[in-house]
Amino acid sequence: MVAMEAVRLVLPIPGKLAGADARKHRAAQCRLQGHLVSSHELRSRRRRPLQVTPLGLGSSNALFGSHCKSLLLSQRILYTRSSHGRRGISATARPMDVNDGSVARDAKNLMDAGASWFDAFYRFTRPHTIYGSALGVISVSLLAVQSSADFTGTFFVGLLQALVPALLMNVYIVGLNQIYDIEIDKVNKPYLPLASGEFSLITGITLVTICAALSLAIGVVVGSRPLLWALTVSLVLGTAYSADIPFLRWKKSAVAAASCILAVRAVVVQLGFYLHMHASVLGRSALLTKPLYFAMAFMCFFSIVIALAKDIPDVEGDKVFGIRSFSVRMGQTKIFWTCVGLLQCAYAAAITFGLISCTTLWSRAVMGLGHATLAAALWFRSQNVDMKSRSAVASWYMFIWKLFYAEYLLIPLIR
Repeated sequence: MVAMEAVRLVLPIPGKLAGADARKHRAAQCRLQGHLVSSHELRSRRRRPLQVTPLGLGSSNALFGSHCKSLLLSQRILYTRSSHGRRGISATARPMDVNDGSVARDAKNLMDAGASWFDAFYRFTRPHTIYGSALGVISVSLLAVQSSADFTGTFFVGLLQALVPALLMNVYIVGLNQIYDIEIDKVNKPYLPLASGEFSLITGITLVTICAALSLAIGVVVGSRPLLWALTVSLVLGTAYSADIPFLRWKKSAVAAASCILAVRAVVVQLGFYLHMHASVLGRSALLTKPLYFAMAFMCFFSIVIALAKDIPDVEGDKVFGIRSFSVRMGQTKIFWTCVGLLQCAYAAAITFGLISCTTLWSRAVMGLGHATLAAALWFRSQNVDMKSRSAVASWYMFIWKLFYAEYLLIPLIR
Protein backbone atom coordinates (compact mmCIF):
# COMPACT_ATOMS: atom_id res chain seq x y z
CA MET A 1 0.00 0.00 0.00
CA VAL A 2 1.41 3.35 -1.03
CA ALA A 3 1.29 6.15 1.50
CA MET A 4 1.38 9.76 0.23
CA GLU A 5 2.41 12.77 2.26
CA ALA A 6 2.94 16.34 1.10
CA VAL A 7 5.95 18.24 2.40
CA ARG A 8 7.88 21.38 1.76
CA LEU A 9 11.46 20.95 0.53
CA VAL A 10 14.16 23.36 1.56
CA LEU A 11 17.48 23.05 -0.24
CA PRO A 12 20.69 24.12 1.44
CA ILE A 13 21.51 27.66 0.53
CA PRO A 14 25.26 28.14 0.50
CA GLY A 15 26.94 31.36 1.39
CA LYS A 16 27.47 34.10 -1.08
CA LEU A 17 28.12 32.73 -4.53
CA ALA A 18 29.23 34.75 -7.46
CA GLY A 19 29.47 34.35 -11.17
CA ALA A 20 29.16 30.88 -12.67
CA ASP A 21 28.74 29.15 -9.27
CA ALA A 22 25.63 31.20 -8.43
CA ARG A 23 24.11 30.54 -11.84
CA LYS A 24 24.76 26.81 -11.52
CA HIS A 25 23.16 26.77 -8.09
CA ARG A 26 20.01 28.54 -9.35
CA ALA A 27 19.76 26.18 -12.34
CA ALA A 28 20.08 23.17 -10.05
CA GLN A 29 17.26 24.49 -7.88
CA CYS A 30 14.91 24.92 -10.83
CA ARG A 31 15.75 21.51 -12.33
CA LEU A 32 14.41 19.80 -9.21
CA GLN A 33 10.84 19.84 -10.61
CA GLY A 34 9.74 16.46 -11.93
CA HIS A 35 12.96 14.59 -10.93
CA LEU A 36 13.26 11.77 -8.44
CA VAL A 37 15.48 12.42 -5.44
CA SER A 38 16.77 9.62 -3.26
CA SER A 39 16.10 9.62 0.48
CA HIS A 40 19.86 9.76 1.21
CA GLU A 41 20.27 12.84 -0.95
CA LEU A 42 17.30 14.56 0.69
CA ARG A 43 18.70 13.95 4.16
CA SER A 44 22.08 15.21 3.15
CA ARG A 45 20.75 18.44 1.63
CA ARG A 46 18.24 19.69 4.11
CA ARG A 47 19.23 22.18 6.82
CA ARG A 48 16.05 21.98 8.83
CA PRO A 49 13.24 19.44 9.32
CA LEU A 50 10.74 18.87 6.54
CA GLN A 51 7.69 21.09 7.03
CA VAL A 52 4.33 19.60 6.14
CA THR A 53 1.71 21.88 4.57
CA PRO A 54 -1.92 20.93 3.82
CA LEU A 55 -1.44 20.77 0.08
CA GLY A 56 2.33 20.45 -0.17
CA LEU A 57 2.83 24.15 -0.94
CA GLY A 58 4.60 26.69 1.18
CA SER A 59 6.13 30.02 0.42
CA SER A 60 7.58 30.15 -3.05
CA ASN A 61 10.64 31.99 -1.78
CA ALA A 62 11.28 29.34 0.86
CA LEU A 63 11.09 26.56 -1.72
CA PHE A 64 13.18 27.74 -4.62
CA GLY A 65 14.03 31.36 -4.06
CA SER A 66 12.79 34.38 -5.93
CA HIS A 67 14.19 33.11 -9.25
CA CYS A 68 11.68 30.22 -9.35
CA LYS A 69 8.59 32.06 -8.04
CA SER A 70 6.82 32.09 -11.43
CA LEU A 71 7.48 28.37 -11.85
CA LEU A 72 5.84 27.53 -8.53
CA LEU A 73 2.60 29.22 -9.59
CA SER A 74 2.14 26.64 -12.35
CA GLN A 75 3.69 23.57 -10.71
CA ARG A 76 2.81 21.71 -7.56
CA ILE A 77 5.64 19.72 -5.94
CA LEU A 78 4.63 16.66 -4.02
CA TYR A 79 6.95 14.57 -1.96
CA THR A 80 5.86 10.92 -2.04
CA ARG A 81 6.84 8.06 0.17
CA SER A 82 6.09 4.43 -0.71
CA SER A 83 5.94 1.37 1.51
CA HIS A 84 9.24 0.22 -0.04
CA GLY A 85 11.03 3.20 1.41
CA ARG A 86 11.47 5.12 -1.88
CA ARG A 87 10.85 8.81 -2.08
CA GLY A 88 10.33 11.13 -5.01
CA ILE A 89 9.02 14.39 -6.41
CA SER A 90 5.96 14.64 -8.71
CA ALA A 91 4.30 17.65 -10.33
CA THR A 92 0.77 18.44 -11.45
CA ALA A 93 -0.36 20.93 -14.08
CA ARG A 94 -1.56 23.49 -11.55
CA PRO A 95 -2.15 23.74 -7.81
CA MET A 96 -5.22 21.91 -6.53
CA ASP A 97 -5.98 24.81 -4.24
CA VAL A 98 -6.43 27.23 -7.14
CA ASN A 99 -10.16 27.65 -7.99
CA ASP A 100 -10.48 30.00 -10.96
CA GLY A 101 -14.21 29.27 -11.51
CA SER A 102 -13.67 27.61 -14.89
CA VAL A 103 -15.99 24.69 -14.10
CA ALA A 104 -18.82 27.02 -13.15
CA ARG A 105 -18.24 29.12 -16.25
CA ASP A 106 -18.22 26.04 -18.48
CA ALA A 107 -21.48 24.83 -16.95
CA LYS A 108 -23.10 28.25 -17.42
CA ASN A 109 -21.88 28.46 -21.02
CA LEU A 110 -23.30 25.01 -21.71
CA MET A 111 -26.67 25.97 -20.22
CA ASP A 112 -26.73 29.22 -22.20
CA ALA A 113 -25.91 27.36 -25.43
CA GLY A 114 -28.70 24.85 -24.76
CA ALA A 115 -31.21 27.62 -24.02
CA SER A 116 -30.21 29.47 -27.21
CA TRP A 117 -30.62 26.30 -29.29
CA PHE A 118 -34.09 25.58 -27.96
CA ASP A 119 -35.11 29.19 -28.49
CA ALA A 120 -34.00 28.94 -32.12
CA PHE A 121 -35.82 25.61 -32.50
CA TYR A 122 -38.98 27.16 -31.04
CA ARG A 123 -38.86 29.87 -33.73
CA PHE A 124 -38.04 27.23 -36.36
CA THR A 125 -41.34 25.45 -35.58
CA ARG A 126 -43.34 28.65 -36.32
CA PRO A 127 -45.25 28.39 -33.03
CA HIS A 128 -48.43 30.12 -34.23
CA THR A 129 -48.92 27.25 -36.71
CA ILE A 130 -48.16 24.70 -34.01
CA TYR A 131 -50.88 26.16 -31.78
CA GLY A 132 -53.32 26.10 -34.69
CA SER A 133 -52.58 22.47 -35.52
CA ALA A 134 -52.83 21.38 -31.89
CA LEU A 135 -56.16 23.15 -31.38
CA GLY A 136 -57.45 21.79 -34.68
CA VAL A 137 -56.70 18.17 -33.81
CA ILE A 138 -58.15 18.52 -30.30
CA SER A 139 -61.25 20.36 -31.54
CA VAL A 140 -62.29 17.88 -34.24
CA SER A 141 -61.49 15.01 -31.86
CA LEU A 142 -63.92 16.48 -29.33
CA LEU A 143 -66.44 16.88 -32.15
CA ALA A 144 -66.52 13.09 -32.38
CA VAL A 145 -67.62 12.81 -28.73
CA GLN A 146 -71.32 12.06 -28.30
CA SER A 147 -71.52 11.79 -24.51
CA SER A 148 -69.37 12.00 -21.39
CA ALA A 149 -69.03 8.19 -21.51
CA ASP A 150 -66.69 8.62 -24.48
CA PHE A 151 -64.04 10.23 -22.26
CA THR A 152 -62.14 7.05 -21.50
CA GLY A 153 -58.49 6.12 -21.44
CA THR A 154 -58.87 4.84 -24.99
CA PHE A 155 -60.07 8.26 -26.13
CA PHE A 156 -57.12 10.13 -24.62
CA VAL A 157 -54.60 7.61 -25.96
CA GLY A 158 -56.14 7.99 -29.41
CA LEU A 159 -55.98 11.77 -29.10
CA LEU A 160 -52.29 11.58 -28.20
CA GLN A 161 -51.67 9.22 -31.12
CA ALA A 162 -53.10 11.86 -33.43
CA LEU A 163 -51.64 14.96 -31.79
CA VAL A 164 -47.96 13.98 -31.68
CA PRO A 165 -47.53 12.99 -35.37
CA ALA A 166 -49.65 15.97 -36.45
CA LEU A 167 -47.29 18.40 -34.69
CA LEU A 168 -44.23 16.61 -36.07
CA MET A 169 -45.66 16.89 -39.57
CA ASN A 170 -46.37 20.57 -38.96
CA VAL A 171 -42.69 21.12 -38.10
CA TYR A 172 -41.69 19.31 -41.30
CA ILE A 173 -43.93 21.52 -43.45
CA VAL A 174 -42.89 24.89 -41.97
CA GLY A 175 -39.24 23.79 -41.71
CA LEU A 176 -39.11 22.72 -45.36
CA ASN A 177 -40.52 26.09 -46.34
CA GLN A 178 -37.72 27.84 -44.43
CA ILE A 179 -35.06 25.67 -46.09
CA TYR A 180 -36.16 26.79 -49.55
CA ASP A 181 -36.88 30.38 -48.49
CA ILE A 182 -33.62 31.32 -46.75
CA GLU A 183 -32.85 34.24 -49.04
CA ILE A 184 -36.45 35.47 -49.00
CA ASP A 185 -36.62 35.21 -45.23
CA LYS A 186 -33.47 37.33 -44.91
CA VAL A 187 -35.69 40.15 -46.20
CA ASN A 188 -39.11 39.22 -44.83
CA LYS A 189 -38.34 37.26 -41.64
CA PRO A 190 -34.69 37.76 -40.63
CA TYR A 191 -35.43 36.49 -37.11
CA LEU A 192 -35.91 32.90 -38.31
CA PRO A 193 -32.94 30.66 -37.38
CA LEU A 194 -31.95 29.63 -40.90
CA ALA A 195 -32.15 33.18 -42.21
CA SER A 196 -30.22 34.57 -39.24
CA GLY A 197 -27.56 31.85 -39.38
CA GLU A 198 -28.35 30.39 -35.95
CA PHE A 199 -29.08 27.07 -37.67
CA SER A 200 -27.03 25.75 -40.54
CA LEU A 201 -28.69 24.32 -43.63
CA ILE A 202 -27.59 20.83 -42.55
CA THR A 203 -29.30 21.34 -39.18
CA GLY A 204 -32.52 22.40 -40.88
CA ILE A 205 -32.50 19.42 -43.24
CA THR A 206 -31.78 17.05 -40.36
CA LEU A 207 -34.65 18.42 -38.28
CA VAL A 208 -37.28 18.22 -41.02
CA THR A 209 -36.15 14.73 -42.03
CA ILE A 210 -36.39 13.44 -38.48
CA CYS A 211 -39.81 15.04 -37.94
CA ALA A 212 -41.27 13.64 -41.15
CA ALA A 213 -39.89 10.15 -40.51
CA LEU A 214 -41.15 10.07 -36.92
CA SER A 215 -44.58 11.35 -37.93
CA LEU A 216 -45.11 8.68 -40.58
CA ALA A 217 -43.62 5.98 -38.36
CA ILE A 218 -46.11 6.78 -35.59
CA GLY A 219 -48.93 6.70 -38.12
CA VAL A 220 -47.85 3.25 -39.31
CA VAL A 221 -47.47 1.89 -35.77
CA VAL A 222 -50.86 3.23 -34.65
CA GLY A 223 -52.48 1.49 -37.60
CA SER A 224 -55.29 4.02 -38.11
CA ARG A 225 -55.99 4.46 -41.81
CA PRO A 226 -57.57 7.94 -41.51
CA LEU A 227 -54.61 9.11 -39.44
CA LEU A 228 -52.01 7.74 -41.87
CA TRP A 229 -53.95 9.20 -44.79
CA ALA A 230 -54.03 12.64 -43.15
CA LEU A 231 -50.29 12.56 -42.42
CA THR A 232 -49.35 11.36 -45.91
CA VAL A 233 -51.49 13.92 -47.73
CA SER A 234 -50.11 16.68 -45.50
CA LEU A 235 -46.55 15.62 -46.33
CA VAL A 236 -47.22 15.54 -50.07
CA LEU A 237 -48.97 18.93 -50.15
CA GLY A 238 -46.42 20.53 -47.82
CA THR A 239 -43.60 19.32 -50.06
CA ALA A 240 -45.36 20.50 -53.22
CA TYR A 241 -45.90 23.93 -51.66
CA SER A 242 -42.24 24.62 -50.82
CA ALA A 243 -39.84 22.31 -52.69
CA ASP A 244 -38.06 24.09 -55.53
CA ILE A 245 -37.98 21.17 -57.95
CA PRO A 246 -39.65 20.72 -61.35
CA PHE A 247 -43.47 20.91 -61.30
CA LEU A 248 -43.50 21.85 -57.61
CA ARG A 249 -42.83 25.05 -55.65
CA TRP A 250 -46.57 25.77 -55.82
CA LYS A 251 -46.21 28.79 -53.58
CA LYS A 252 -45.07 30.74 -56.66
CA SER A 253 -48.65 30.51 -57.90
CA ALA A 254 -51.17 32.39 -55.75
CA VAL A 255 -53.99 29.98 -56.60
CA ALA A 256 -51.93 26.83 -56.06
CA ALA A 257 -50.57 28.17 -52.75
CA ALA A 258 -54.06 28.98 -51.47
CA SER A 259 -55.29 25.56 -52.59
CA CYS A 260 -52.54 23.78 -50.62
CA ILE A 261 -53.33 25.64 -47.41
CA LEU A 262 -57.07 25.17 -47.87
CA ALA A 263 -56.73 21.44 -48.50
CA VAL A 264 -54.62 20.85 -45.37
CA ARG A 265 -56.36 23.19 -42.93
CA ALA A 266 -59.95 22.76 -44.09
CA VAL A 267 -60.15 19.18 -45.36
CA VAL A 268 -57.25 17.01 -44.17
CA VAL A 269 -57.28 18.17 -40.54
CA GLN A 270 -61.07 18.16 -40.17
CA LEU A 271 -61.84 14.96 -42.05
CA GLY A 272 -58.76 12.86 -41.29
CA PHE A 273 -58.53 13.41 -37.55
CA TYR A 274 -62.30 13.31 -37.02
CA LEU A 275 -62.51 9.89 -38.72
CA HIS A 276 -59.48 8.72 -36.75
CA MET A 277 -61.27 9.42 -33.46
CA HIS A 278 -64.79 8.54 -34.60
CA ALA A 279 -64.05 5.27 -36.41
CA SER A 280 -60.59 3.99 -35.41
CA VAL A 281 -60.62 4.98 -31.73
CA LEU A 282 -64.30 5.05 -30.70
CA GLY A 283 -65.23 2.21 -33.09
CA ARG A 284 -68.23 3.84 -34.72
CA SER A 285 -69.23 3.77 -38.37
CA ALA A 286 -67.61 6.42 -40.56
CA LEU A 287 -70.59 8.78 -40.55
CA LEU A 288 -70.15 12.46 -41.45
CA THR A 289 -72.29 14.80 -39.35
CA LYS A 290 -73.64 18.33 -39.79
CA PRO A 291 -71.16 19.82 -37.27
CA LEU A 292 -68.32 18.27 -39.29
CA TYR A 293 -69.65 19.72 -42.54
CA PHE A 294 -69.90 23.12 -40.86
CA ALA A 295 -66.33 22.88 -39.56
CA MET A 296 -65.01 22.00 -43.02
CA ALA A 297 -66.95 24.77 -44.75
CA PHE A 298 -66.04 27.44 -42.21
CA MET A 299 -62.37 26.47 -42.27
CA CYS A 300 -62.39 26.70 -46.06
CA PHE A 301 -63.18 30.41 -45.69
CA PHE A 302 -60.65 30.80 -42.92
CA SER A 303 -57.91 28.95 -44.82
CA ILE A 304 -58.42 31.22 -47.83
CA VAL A 305 -58.11 34.23 -45.55
CA ILE A 306 -54.88 32.89 -44.00
CA ALA A 307 -53.46 32.09 -47.44
CA LEU A 308 -54.15 35.66 -48.57
CA ALA A 309 -53.23 37.45 -45.34
CA LYS A 310 -49.88 35.73 -44.82
CA ASP A 311 -48.46 37.47 -47.91
CA ILE A 312 -49.57 41.01 -47.00
CA PRO A 313 -46.55 41.74 -44.72
CA ASP A 314 -44.12 39.98 -47.12
CA VAL A 315 -44.65 41.99 -50.28
CA GLU A 316 -41.13 43.45 -50.29
CA GLY A 317 -39.30 40.12 -50.30
CA ASP A 318 -41.82 38.43 -52.61
CA LYS A 319 -41.33 41.14 -55.24
CA VAL A 320 -37.55 40.72 -55.16
CA PHE A 321 -37.66 36.92 -55.58
CA GLY A 322 -40.53 36.68 -58.05
CA ILE A 323 -43.27 35.32 -55.80
CA ARG A 324 -46.47 36.45 -57.52
CA SER A 325 -48.79 36.50 -54.53
CA PHE A 326 -52.18 38.22 -54.63
CA SER A 327 -50.75 41.00 -52.47
CA VAL A 328 -48.00 41.61 -55.03
CA ARG A 329 -50.37 41.51 -57.97
CA MET A 330 -53.37 43.38 -56.53
CA GLY A 331 -51.92 45.47 -53.73
CA GLN A 332 -51.82 45.10 -49.96
CA THR A 333 -54.80 47.29 -49.11
CA LYS A 334 -57.18 45.53 -51.49
CA ILE A 335 -56.22 42.06 -50.21
CA PHE A 336 -56.42 43.31 -46.62
CA TRP A 337 -60.06 44.34 -46.94
CA THR A 338 -60.87 41.25 -49.00
CA CYS A 339 -59.74 39.13 -46.04
CA VAL A 340 -61.83 41.16 -43.63
CA GLY A 341 -64.89 40.83 -45.88
CA LEU A 342 -64.50 37.05 -46.30
CA LEU A 343 -64.27 36.53 -42.56
CA GLN A 344 -67.29 38.71 -41.88
CA CYS A 345 -69.30 36.62 -44.36
CA ALA A 346 -68.10 33.44 -42.65
CA TYR A 347 -69.15 34.74 -39.23
CA ALA A 348 -72.59 35.70 -40.55
CA ALA A 349 -72.99 32.19 -42.01
CA ALA A 350 -71.90 30.64 -38.70
CA ILE A 351 -74.49 32.65 -36.74
CA THR A 352 -77.20 31.57 -39.18
CA PHE A 353 -76.14 27.94 -39.01
CA GLY A 354 -76.17 27.99 -35.22
CA LEU A 355 -79.66 29.42 -35.01
CA ILE A 356 -81.08 26.96 -37.56
CA SER A 357 -79.19 23.70 -37.05
CA CYS A 358 -78.20 23.54 -33.37
CA THR A 359 -80.65 21.39 -31.38
CA THR A 360 -80.03 22.84 -27.93
CA LEU A 361 -80.66 26.36 -26.67
CA TRP A 362 -77.24 26.73 -25.08
CA SER A 363 -75.53 25.68 -28.31
CA ARG A 364 -77.50 28.26 -30.30
CA ALA A 365 -76.58 30.95 -27.81
CA VAL A 366 -72.89 30.04 -27.89
CA MET A 367 -72.74 29.92 -31.68
CA GLY A 368 -74.65 33.20 -32.09
CA LEU A 369 -73.00 35.30 -29.41
CA GLY A 370 -69.57 33.77 -29.92
CA HIS A 371 -69.36 34.48 -33.64
CA ALA A 372 -70.95 37.93 -33.26
CA THR A 373 -68.25 38.82 -30.73
CA LEU A 374 -65.46 37.60 -33.02
CA ALA A 375 -66.91 39.51 -35.99
CA ALA A 376 -67.04 42.73 -33.95
CA ALA A 377 -63.48 42.23 -32.68
CA LEU A 378 -62.23 41.76 -36.26
CA TRP A 379 -63.98 44.87 -37.50
CA PHE A 380 -62.69 47.17 -34.77
CA ARG A 381 -59.17 45.70 -34.94
CA SER A 382 -59.01 46.29 -38.68
CA GLN A 383 -60.02 49.96 -38.64
CA ASN A 384 -56.74 51.59 -37.71
CA VAL A 385 -54.08 49.35 -39.29
CA ASP A 386 -51.31 51.38 -40.92
CA MET A 387 -50.76 49.62 -44.24
CA LYS A 388 -47.40 51.37 -44.68
CA SER A 389 -46.06 49.80 -41.49
CA ARG A 390 -44.90 46.22 -41.91
CA SER A 391 -44.99 45.62 -38.15
CA ALA A 392 -48.60 46.88 -37.94
CA VAL A 393 -49.70 44.57 -40.78
CA ALA A 394 -47.81 41.63 -39.27
CA SER A 395 -49.51 42.27 -35.90
CA TRP A 396 -52.90 42.26 -37.61
CA TYR A 397 -52.02 38.97 -39.33
CA MET A 398 -51.21 37.38 -35.95
CA PHE A 399 -54.59 38.63 -34.73
CA ILE A 400 -56.19 36.61 -37.55
CA TRP A 401 -54.51 33.53 -36.12
CA LYS A 402 -56.02 34.30 -32.71
CA LEU A 403 -59.45 34.36 -34.33
CA PHE A 404 -58.54 31.02 -35.90
CA TYR A 405 -57.76 29.58 -32.44
CA ALA A 406 -61.03 30.95 -31.06
CA GLU A 407 -63.03 29.23 -33.77
CA TYR A 408 -61.60 25.87 -32.80
CA LEU A 409 -62.83 26.52 -29.26
CA LEU A 410 -66.39 27.02 -30.58
CA ILE A 411 -66.57 24.09 -33.02
CA PRO A 412 -66.87 21.29 -30.37
CA LEU A 413 -69.86 23.14 -28.88
CA ILE A 414 -71.98 22.67 -32.02
CA ARG A 415 -74.72 20.24 -30.93
